[in-house]
Amino acid sequence: MDARRIEALLAAVAAGEMGVEEAVARLRSLPFRDLGFAKLDTHRSLRTGHSEVVFGAGKRPDQLLAIVEELAAGGGPVMVTRLSPEAGEVLRERFPAAVFDADAGAMVVGEPPEPRGRVAVLCAGTADIPVAAEAALTATSMGSRVERHWDVGVAGLQRLLAVGESLAGVRAVVVVAGMEGALPSVVGGLVGVPVIAVPTSVGYGASFGGLAALLAMLNSCAPGVAVVNVDNGFGAGYLAHVINAAGGP
Repeated sequence: MDARRIEALLAAVAAGEMGVEEAVARLRSLPFRDLGFAKLDTHRSLRTGHSEVVFGAGKRPDQLLAIVEELAAGGGPVMVTRLSPEAGEVLRERFPAAVFDADAGAMVVGEPPEPRGRVAVLCAGTADIPVAAEAALTATSMGSRVERHWDVGVAGLQRLLAVGESLAGVRAVVVVAGMEGALPSVVGGLVGVPVIAVPTSVGYGASFGGLAALLAMLNSCAPGVAVVNVDNGFGAGYLAHVINAAGGP
């Protein structure tokens, strides 16, 4: 339950439109709701301003459905990441208006907040799009206005320079890259806002499943570059939104 719904509930009690017992019944699920197989953090939006995000991998479709139904009833958008095709079909059947991003393999149930500010998400190559799309969808679902720029890697710098002007005025940039992971350093030398680097597991044998890109980004000589874990588009998108939101409307 988010702050807006709790305020409405308390106002109804104060106005005599709702009894105390009914209000207590509605608040009983706070601060968490125990479904047996999952304990849902129904209080999270009150603490952080954003509801719990559901990691879909490893959960059965029926478990995901129960979790999303419970969280959606509390108000605010619910995001599910790393969805299997089977689980995605179950959720789309129950929530036909939900937004499903096939590139990200993720879904958002419910309307996101009114977008504010600007965040840019860049990826080096087409193979990096799934992770970049997860970052973009995460920030969008939280209420950031997101601009996507795909396939602008260092193998053809003219592609990055072509979108350089559009980066003016953004409050954070998420940069997703595999292979040698050089793109965040280049972007960090072009912009004056935080750059959130995301290494991906894209690459040949010596990339060690993204470890080479991770170490390269951690050793970036460009100031203002922070790094999240391999393939962690969600973490990057979340951080980008927090930075963006701190800048105001």
